[in-house]
Amino acid sequence: MLREPSPAVDWIERRLLLLASLFLFFTALAITLAPAARTRSWSADLRWEHWLGLLVWAAGFALAQRRLQRCLPNRDPFLLPVVATLSGWGLMVVWRLLPGFGARQTVWLALSLALLIVGAQFPQSLALLRRYKYVWLTSALLLLAATLLLGVNPLGYGPRMWLGCCGVYLQPSELLKLLLVAYLAAYMADRQPLLLLAESRTGGGRQRLTRLLPLLAPTLIMIGLALALLLIQRDLGAAMIFVLLYAAVVYLASGERSVLILAVMGLVLSVWIGYRLFDVVQTRVDSWLSPWLDPSGRSYQIIQALIAIANGGMIGRGPGLGSPGLAPLAHSDLIFTAIAEEFGLTGVVALLMLFGLLAARGLRVALQAQDHYRRYLAAGLVAMLTGQALLIMAGNLRLLPLTGVTLPFVSYGGSSLVTSFVCLLLLLLISERGEAAPGKVYRPAPYLGLGGFLFVGLAAGALAAGWWMLPRAAALVNRTDNQRRAIADRYVKRGALLDRDQQPISISSGEPGAIARQIVYPDLSNIVGYTNATYGQAGLEASLDEYLRGERGNPGLLIWQERLLYGQPPPGLDVRLTLDLDLQRLADEHLNGYTGALVALNAENGEILAMSSHPTFDANRLDEQWESLVKDPRAPLVNRAVLSRYPLGALAERLFPQGLAALGVDPLPAMRLPLNGVQSPQTPIQIAPQGNHTPTPLGLQPTQPARGGVALLASPLQAALAAATLTSPGVRPAMEIVSAVLTPVGGWTPLERLSQPQRVLEAQQALAQIEPYALPAEQIWLAVETVEPHTSNALVWVLAGTLPEWRGAPFALAVVIEGEYPDQAEKAARALLNALMGGSGATLSPK
Repeated sequence: MLREPSPAVDWIERRLLLLASLFLFFTALAITLAPAARTRSWSADLRWEHWLGLLVWAAGFALAQRRLQRCLPNRDPFLLPVVATLSGWGLMVVWRLLPGFGARQTVWLALSLALLIVGAQFPQSLALLRRYKYVWLTSALLLLAATLLLGVNPLGYGPRMWLGCCGVYLQPSELLKLLLVAYLAAYMADRQPLLLLAESRTGGGRQRLTRLLPLLAPTLIMIGLALALLLIQRDLGAAMIFVLLYAAVVYLASGERSVLILAVMGLVLSVWIGYRLFDVVQTRVDSWLSPWLDPSGRSYQIIQALIAIANGGMIGRGPGLGSPGLAPLAHSDLIFTAIAEEFGLTGVVALLMLFGLLAARGLRVALQAQDHYRRYLAAGLVAMLTGQALLIMAGNLRLLPLTGVTLPFVSYGGSSLVTSFVCLLLLLLISERGEAAPGKVYRPAPYLGLGGFLFVGLAAGALAAGWWMLPRAAALVNRTDNQRRAIADRYVKRGALLDRDQQPISISSGEPGAIARQIVYPDLSNIVGYTNATYGQAGLEASLDEYLRGERGNPGLLIWQERLLYGQPPPGLDVRLTLDLDLQRLADEHLNGYTGALVALNAENGEILAMSSHPTFDANRLDEQWESLVKDPRAPLVNRAVLSRYPLGALAERLFPQGLAALGVDPLPAMRLPLNGVQSPQTPIQIAPQGNHTPTPLGLQPTQPARGGVALLASPLQAALAAATLTSPGVRPAMEIVSAVLTPVGGWTPLERLSQPQRVLEAQQALAQIEPYALPAEQIWLAVETVEPHTSNALVWVLAGTLPEWRGAPFALAVVIEGEYPDQAEKAARALLNALMGGSGATLSPK
């Protein structure tokens, strides 16, 4: 029956739909331009296919609005615009992630809108749902039972919870949720006089509940059958929603809070039993409670979800500019994380507000309904839609275990979308009051309680999202298993690592989209490290990542502008090291073929001039050599100069009688250490002790004083600093390997030192300790020591430095070679000292 339109309703609805259209238009435009923004070039292939989806959305909702204007003139004016925004937003995200699925979702949206348009002409469908409640629910149960024999999974693996073929699938559990609410609403409305009678009788809550149970017996049988089928399918997310829906409708009809308590207890008990019986439940609960223990295994999905959320920040990366597809099933189960990454906390709050508005208007419709049946049905549909949204968003935010349900109106899924639009149709039909007055509300408190619960849940979601996207964002985004950083490196050049004379060590080259990192001098791979899409980062590439990525050192306005326009950091900054490539080549030449390390430094200002560790590897070939590198017993990935501890033997008593701690090198003073990690997210590696040394993170194992026969252990870096302290004499220099950063405003800007020089010995005492090793004719001191000779654990130390008679800058070095190679170790030390003191024709000066 057609009625005259209501001007007020139409005015509000049209303007809200216009706002939704503008939002989706600019979202679609941003997705189109995203490839050009990523490559910063108009020659990129722009994306246009999603405009088809937007066209279908606009035409469909325009037709729906016109039909509702005629058929339901007194409808609620907010419901259609809210759903239009949610469904259009989800459609654009699905198109952006998987265009093929976007096309399918467009077809499902068109079908859903057609059902809405046709269904609006049949308000008597509400009465049909009520009259044939057992028929509808039994039919849905039979469909669900059919999946036990005929069920399929569109993915080809996993639980078979769908019916269909030829690319068209129906998930009966989605339809069953709707029909369960309709059945409960009809049943409770029919039993309303008996419910009021049970409530009016005196007695405690337990007695009232006892009198209520016989009335609920048929519903318990039906819900029991549904839950049994779902548990057989292991569809635990749908089972949880069924329990919550049942408890919500019974609570609304009876006002008995004990029903809610029993439902919560039942859920907890069910989760505990499921944890004991089903691997899938155990996996989800374990990954919820302890996700950080197995981030690349059981917890991979939730960890990637949290990283995607954290990557959004306050304003998001921008539509089409994030990498939400890295999270598994980002178009369905984790579509909330896709929205969070590209629209930021602002988008998350807007999404939560839309569901909050849907809940508020739906409960308003329930309270103003004409009779109990419509009231229970409307409130139950609100609980279904908003409760399911809360359940999946809480799982994405790690407030609850992941359940695998869809986000209503937003996630990809034909069954979910059609069911959600039928819910919208029923709410619109109920909201059409016509000339009938609202029915009497006997118990408004349960409706207010339901609304309060839903709004508290939405607020908790906003707070949790803010926690992951602001305070915890840096820790998550900087994780080595966040591949977004590697993706950004393909589009934005990292800064170069240069030696003290600005010769390139590591550079990035190529066109945006195909930029690659190359180490120009591969022998430095286990010193400067690597940045790799598969194996993360190590060495100076990791410790200087913020500068090399342009996230530090650039003006804050530039960083904000680049993120706003391109969703990326600005081009990275070049970093100058204190290393000298000529000296480095000389050191590597003398260690090549041996196992050991060498560190040479300026004993006055602490600049590390050469740092060599052998055997080494080629970071340019990491992808093809990783497996052999981690299995190599020589541990080429380990930076022996920093991470390995060796016994000093007799040198401990002769050169360092007071112990390394007295010299202030145990642990080393703060500096930007080129630590080279040996772990990756895909292949956790723990390098075992090799030979006579133990690679350990610097400072985790305290060195022991040479007392009581316990050997004093030192890394080559520690030994070089101790030698520099004696050379200075007595002043421990502030060691550094990073010299300056090339900033766009200040040019080459020196980095602030993390420590300061400190006198730790009297000059005469320091000179006395090196006097036995002095070679006045050469103006150097040089100590050679073979530790544990004639054994398999033999190694050679050489510590050396310049004497006070030397008029140039003071230098010191440490060399260690595993095995009995004293001549080679001394040869390497003398060659480096000769070059440092100008024997090669070059004089090093501080930079």
